Amino acid sequence: MSVSGKIPAISRRCLIVTAAVIIVLNTQSLSGQLPGFKWAPDGKSYYRIENNEVVRYPLPSGKPAVILQKSILTPSGESTPVAISDYTFSDDHSKILIYTNSRRVWRINTRGDYWVADLKSSAIKKLGKPFPASSLMFAKLSPDGKLAAYVCHNNIYIENIETSAITQLTSDGTAYLINGTFDWVYEEEFFCRDGFRWSPDSKAIAYWQIDASKIRKFYMINNTDSVYSRIVPVEYPKVGMSPSPYRIGVVGITGGKTTWLDIPGEPSQNYIVRMEFIPGTGDLLLQQLNRIQNHSILYICSSVTGSSRKLMEESDNAWVDLNPGEDSYSVTYTNRFDWLDNNRSILWMSEKDGWRHLYRIPLDGKPENLATPGGFDVIEYKQTDARGEYIYFTASPKNATEKYLYRTRLDGKGSLQCLTPGSFSGTNDYSIFPGSRFAIHSFSNISTPPQTEFITLPSHKPFDEKDGIASKIAGKSIKSNLEFFSIRTADSVTMDGWMVKPAGFDPSRKYPVLFYVYTEPWEATVVNSFGTGRNFLYRGNMVSDGYIYISVDNRGTPAPKGREWRKSIYRKIGQINIHDQAMAAREIQKWSFVDTSRVAVWGWSGGGSATLNLMFQYPDIYKTGIAIAAVSSLLNYDNVYTERYMGLPQENMADYLKGSPLTYAKNLKGKLLYIHGTGDDNVHYQNAEMLLNELIKYNKQFRFMAYPNRTHGISEGEGTFLHLSTLYTEFLRQNCPPGGR
Repeated sequence: MSVSGKIPAISRRCLIVTAAVIIVLNTQSLSGQLPGFKWAPDGKSYYRIENNEVVRYPLPSGKPAVILQKSILTPSGESTPVAISDYTFSDDHSKILIYTNSRRVWRINTRGDYWVADLKSSAIKKLGKPFPASSLMFAKLSPDGKLAAYVCHNNIYIENIETSAITQLTSDGTAYLINGTFDWVYEEEFFCRDGFRWSPDSKAIAYWQIDASKIRKFYMINNTDSVYSRIVPVEYPKVGMSPSPYRIGVVGITGGKTTWLDIPGEPSQNYIVRMEFIPGTGDLLLQQLNRIQNHSILYICSSVTGSSRKLMEESDNAWVDLNPGEDSYSVTYTNRFDWLDNNRSILWMSEKDGWRHLYRIPLDGKPENLATPGGFDVIEYKQTDARGEYIYFTASPKNATEKYLYRTRLDGKGSLQCLTPGSFSGTNDYSIFPGSRFAIHSFSNISTPPQTEFITLPSHKPFDEKDGIASKIAGKSIKSNLEFFSIRTADSVTMDGWMVKPAGFDPSRKYPVLFYVYTEPWEATVVNSFGTGRNFLYRGNMVSDGYIYISVDNRGTPAPKGREWRKSIYRKIGQINIHDQAMAAREIQKWSFVDTSRVAVWGWSGGGSATLNLMFQYPDIYKTGIAIAAVSSLLNYDNVYTERYMGLPQENMADYLKGSPLTYAKNLKGKLLYIHGTGDDNVHYQNAEMLLNELIKYNKQFRFMAYPNRTHGISEGEGTFLHLSTLYTEFLRQNCPPGGR
């Protein structure tokens, strides 16, 4: 479960990111600083959108050249150019596919209109003219640039760019039989959106077909848009329900019969989470995960015969991580493979030796090799150099709250080299050109706002020293009241934390403490980047008002501390994470300047669930709590997320009950504010009503706020964020008064 997006419009999954504010502030997204940013395949230039035109910047000169002008973007007979939401090039860069007029589907805008701009003829043509506006999804140009394929109403179509002739490749698509894209849970939990692939020879399409017909609908009710209520159904597989069965098919561009791949395993008890044509061949490489996601198999399949052979398999006593890439919130993102050795190998991430490492897996069955040996975690793979000799990745072996760029030899025989200069202590991220000659380096820490620079690799030198980050930030750090600390509990668990102290802090006085929590396997809150420690819901200044603000990362959070740290939470969500948080709070209560009578906690989504569990399981510690969009019972959330971390409830019901706030609601003693949107399609409003019933049953008094038709981010509607932040702030001030005493 998670929350993400632009503040205050927070929305993504559920138990994952109540660290919403931290995710947003800590991700130095190139799309925000360089709209429409894309590397050129040759690694010698990049593209971006400026004034609704596509501009090319060669490197290292950086002299811009407009390659797609507004004049080309203006259709014949029109006076207004097509607005660019996103764009992709044909392989020969003679055409640009323009995505525009987009509409939201679940989390992001994946439905819209597409136009093809021909750079040679300076003409622009709309795709899918017979279809309704904003109804096309995931349009892609064929490798030869002559055709486009797209999804409309869960069917796949091919369109000849020159003649505009349309061929329908699938005809059985319905609201429940989904071709070329995915159902709610695949998108939410696996980041799968774009569900089809062009063959390298432009003669076929491989695609997912998802059968969601047996997934029960969850009904939400819209009571506000008319005098009669309207039912809003969502195909939502609750934990314990079998997955939607899948098939992988290959169909020629002229239509006709689909060849279905013969993939071992029962489709209703497995997932296909990754699938691509092996470049230059007619074979497909795909990844299958079993239902509880602790066994992964890679298959190579023939697109002609449908036969399959096993390439590699991996198991874990907990779960096998998917490790989604940095662009997992893009329009077309679906988990992809990283190709090496002229497409004869792939780069694979695994925790099989206790650390997250990169392995080279040959496609011919030869032995794999460990590329990144050592007692540290790879955080994210970035790029391979032009000669295929070195791989670049981020890691932080000495400090789990930070991130730096490293490289090592792909054969695993070289030494580990940290390329980030020692002066950049904090969070460093990189977008590296193909070939690894150039990169964009972004940096921030608690006292430095996000900065970017173009650099050369492996020297890490900026193109222009005067415009480099070091020059930009020299003598300009922002004073921060935040400090990092480590705390060791009575259980001998050492956790990282941060603390923001009040202005004019006096250690002889006692101050109220507000804990910010998320606690689950999808996000760490303790990171050294700008914005950490900012409470985006608080109306005012917590520092000047006199609060101590704290967050601690418990076991189970995805910090780069090794597999055991991350996966100790398996089948123990609501137990280990809650216990660790409470034990850390007990140690913090021993600090002389902490007022133990004024201890509050808050969180959103998974953090909301943690807030409830902390208030109910440890009422002697936490006196005030604010829980937003929380899961009150682990049995209420979706099957993919929950079964991954908790196993099947049919086999593990006791731990499901032990981890659910509902089980402990009768223990409430403190002041609780519970907030939920009635239109939440992620963490359903039923969680709120079930919790209310339990609290009412035991005569537990509390405050409650329902936001009509608001989704998981509670962002829709005029005045919503102001109302939410005011409610939050006033409740906190009333029940956990600020200031030292």
